[in-house]
Amino acid sequence: MKRVLAILVTIIALTVSNMASAQLAWRETNREIQGRSLTDPRATDGVELYGNNGVISIKTTRRINVRVFTILGQSVSQATLNPGSYELKVGTRGIFIVKIGNLTQKVAL
Repeated sequence: MKRVLAILVTIIALTVSNMASAQLAWRETNREIQGRSLTDPRATDGVELYGNNGVISIKTTRRINVRVFTILGQSVSQATLNPGSYELKVGTRGIFIVKIGNLTQKVAL
């Protein structure tokens, strides 16, 4: 019985670690980002953040490091983005935390 329990715990631990390590990828886009900006580009040195229909969008005029977390603190994505417009298709509804440098913003999808 202890052996079966140990095997189940190992399988669950491996499954959770694989899910946590799966990172979503940012995709560069040439189209104009639609929607209301969640940040003021004047206050964030040219970085605009949008959230709409399961997609987090960023428009930046400089190179930035971006990290996206679930509300529970699990990492969803981590990337360095060059100037331009980018999209991250999350595919699920919920609240996400986006960290861009020392800016932290909540995004509800």
